[in-house]
Amino acid sequence: MTVTPAKAGVRDVQVIPALAGMRRYLYISGDTMHPSTQLALSLAATLLLAGATGVTARAAAPKPTTMHPGDNTVELKFDGLARRYIVHVPPGYDGKTPLPIVIMFHGGGGKARGAMSETGWSVKADKENFLAVYPEGVPHDPGRYASFVLNPQTWNDGSGRANLPAAQMRIDDVGFINAMLDDLSARLRVDPRRVYATGFSNGASMAFRVGRELAARLAAIAPVAGSDWLDQPTPARPVPLLYITGTQDPLNPIDGGPIFIGKKPAGIKPPVREFIQKWVQMLGCAPEPHVIYDRDGVRGIAYDACRENAEVELYTVAGMGHFWPGGTSHLPERVVGKSSNAINATDVIWEFFQRHPK
Repeated sequence: MTVTPAKAGVRDVQVIPALAGMRRYLYISGDTMHPSTQLALSLAATLLLAGATGVTARAAAPKPTTMHPGDNTVELKFDGLARRYIVHVPPGYDGKTPLPIVIMFHGGGGKARGAMSETGWSVKADKENFLAVYPEGVPHDPGRYASFVLNPQTWNDGSGRANLPAAQMRIDDVGFINAMLDDLSARLRVDPRRVYATGFSNGASMAFRVGRELAARLAAIAPVAGSDWLDQPTPARPVPLLYITGTQDPLNPIDGGPIFIGKKPAGIKPPVREFIQKWVQMLGCAPEPHVIYDRDGVRGIAYDACRENAEVELYTVAGMGHFWPGGTSHLPERVVGKSSNAINATDVIWEFFQRHPK
């Protein structure tokens, strides 16, 4: 382990060898569970709903650190917590050419490595030569090992939901992501005009939040199967948005409304088109969309003529539940609904990102 000494008034930074072998018995949205029981499934569904449904402390500037091709795990002590992220460095990185960054936020209860395996962003990074970055949320008990059921990691997406530990603890996740970007820029050659954010479920809601609050740093965002819970702030610049969801997602219903686990109420979600319209208005787009894709049950519409060449795209996947299209999931269909390979969300999102440098 290499430790960079802390400077006065700032946090220290540690670089840790890539963590491997963290998988145990069964992956559940990026984490593991013990053999399923009815109680565990109910708890898992509740935590998944958390995913569907001060002054920023700065980390110390690190000394130049060699990161090998593949997965590198970095720890930042930020705001009194040990925060981690994984950066996947493609084999084409030469240390001279600035590369784009794609930030992938895991879902509620999940982990960085689970998001990596479920979405295929690292494979895409190797092919397209960009840095794939997977930050970790904060567990309900930061002093214990994160677990999907017993100690879930979540993101403070600004919703203030009672079933979202990071929101209840008022975790400064926006500040952490800002510090993470500073840290990455000090360690690697990155292109500041091509920094993007995507995420799934609670991670999608976090992508919406940083799209609003870190608009000066992000070129575009692409949330999947999550909600924008915020009305403010308006992004400092028009941040292009691509959004993907299933039409039969029981945990992120396209028309909004109350969510249930069995007969137990588990919150209320806003309609998808409601927050899409908020972004259409914030970006100054034309009010009427046009169809850009209509095949195999997938329909894509786009709102263009936005300020500064931004755009808003909405893809709906017929019959799909709470799932990353073209990816993998280990949650039971009776909890999350049906999967779909009608499109590959990672491919669609990367193509969108490529069209929208800052």
